[in-house]
Amino acid sequence: MEREAVLTQLGYTPNSALTAQLEKIENNTKGYGKLIKHVIDLHNSLKVDGSYVAMSNTNDYFKIKIGEVSPEVVEEAHEKIEHFSEKFKASLLKVEGKETYYIIGFQE
Repeated sequence: MEREAVLTQLGYTPNSALTAQLEKIENNTKGYGKLIKHVIDLHNSLKVDGSYVAMSNTNDYFKIKIGEVSPEVVEEAHEKIEHFSEKFKASLLKVEGKETYYIIGFQE
């Protein structure tokens, strides 16, 4: 998938800085090519409830940020994320004390 298409589907307006950031994420995420379509699908599924997938500004990974609208919405988001991780063999890293995960890569 083209970088500009990925950026657009995640809600970004493509530019050279964002394209370079996405390239770093591609290079740092094991199995990026196997996961990217599913990452976009997860983003679309989560954004209905105020959660989303974005590029991390502090680490070269995608991050999943859960919107804290209500306990029910948070629980539903966690279920979607768990399903994504299990179905597509994605390694996730939970950020301690936050409703945030990093997508580390594809599990072999």
